[in-house]
Amino acid sequence: MSLSFANSIAVQSRARTLVPLCVGAGAYLFFLFVGDTLLQDSDSFWQIKIGQWILDHGAMPTNDLYSFTRTGAPWISTSWLSQVMFAFSYAQWGWAGPVILTAVGMALSVAILVHLLDAQIEAPRAVLFAMLALLLALHHVLARPHILALPVMVAWVGLLMAAADRRSAPSWTWLPLMALWANLHGGFVLGLALIGPISLEAVEHAEKGKRLQLFLRWVLFGIGALVASCCTPYGWKTLMGATGILGLGELLSVIFEWMPANFATFTAFEGALLGLIALGYYRGLVLSAPRIFLILFLTWSALTHVRSIDAFAFLVPLVLAKPLGEMFGRPPADATGSDRWAARYLTALGALMIVAASWTSTSLYMNHHRFTFTMTQTPVAAVDLLEKLKVQRIFNAYQFGGYLISRDIPVFVDGRAELYGEKFVMDFFKATEGKKPELLPRLLDEYKIDATLLVADAPGPQILDQLKGWKRIYADDIAVIHVRENADGGATTSSK
Repeated sequence: MSLSFANSIAVQSRARTLVPLCVGAGAYLFFLFVGDTLLQDSDSFWQIKIGQWILDHGAMPTNDLYSFTRTGAPWISTSWLSQVMFAFSYAQWGWAGPVILTAVGMALSVAILVHLLDAQIEAPRAVLFAMLALLLALHHVLARPHILALPVMVAWVGLLMAAADRRSAPSWTWLPLMALWANLHGGFVLGLALIGPISLEAVEHAEKGKRLQLFLRWVLFGIGALVASCCTPYGWKTLMGATGILGLGELLSVIFEWMPANFATFTAFEGALLGLIALGYYRGLVLSAPRIFLILFLTWSALTHVRSIDAFAFLVPLVLAKPLGEMFGRPPADATGSDRWAARYLTALGALMIVAASWTSTSLYMNHHRFTFTMTQTPVAAVDLLEKLKVQRIFNAYQFGGYLISRDIPVFVDGRAELYGEKFVMDFFKATEGKKPELLPRLLDEYKIDATLLVADAPGPQILDQLKGWKRIYADDIAVIHVRENADGGATTSSK
């Protein structure tokens, strides 16, 4: 009887290892089904364009190739590997490629999160945290490099927290994760920044006689991680490029993903903060000083920039995992028995079936669904007209920059804000949003603009309607075109 019970525990424990894969497969199928919502940011266009340039030339871009306002200016791609992956997938399968890559990135993220949490808390609670993380991150799930780096971020921080929970130093074999992260996305600087406070968690709970030695091991690991982050085609310049955007000052407050969180209406993030406070009070959750600092830092980051809500959603559960495990009780350890190998084979077979089912579902869905980019970011008809008129210099809306780059048309501005700088982009926004309309004619003359391509419902087109020397020649629900007038009042549309 006892042997049968032990074998049952072993099988159940092995079957539990399928939970992360099941959750990941569910997330993958969900994002595949809503794949069109992942194609809403025009930055995806220039990300793919740069990736294709890298594939075509077998080299890394070191200066601007796509604007006429910053032509030749120094610029590096801190997400080159993600861009190559997106470009390759797009070349193979059209927009289905980036959608599938994005869905896989989210699936891996939640699967890794559930796997890491399962070591400390019961599977149902781990799955609940993963679902809450997905809910919080939904606003920022787009076909862009940060999604491909998300599973690396979760794995990196999870492994560091696991080492701290064991009161030991991280393994040097984890450093390739940092190198991978640095090639995928500039957010790797967060992984470097978190090494310090996580190391304090490990040192604080270590035996007194071993604290100094453990601290030195963490310091060496931190130095190794810094070196690993420079293992990119750009070397140490990757670190400089990744931190450059943080110096854009006022500009960060007008770009949506860099805006501070807005609590004017109730959001999932607001609910998560209130729930976290309620949990602390209701259950009397006691945390060490380093864990409190980590949660406060992640909360501050999310409050400062909405794009950091992703990190808050996926990393706070990892920080809370051990204290919650001690509060609620840990899952039972794997039992040993003669059926242990049978349980492993069952797990492997189940994993293969889940992967096969996901791939089959993908093939069936792609056979009758064509993914398309959101129309509000793609002024197709307007750009067709501009190409027909052979216009050379287009004063384009910020969100149209990516699409113009995909059409091989030099842009005035695009999503690479760090390339253009704070003053340039702020002047552009103030001019086109009506905050300083007197800037608009100055910019048009300074950069010898032939035509403007602005958002239909923005103040810019209305300002141009009243501006002498400019004539509206096209408008639809997406974009409006104005061109310079000739001396006789006709439109100047020929190339210079």
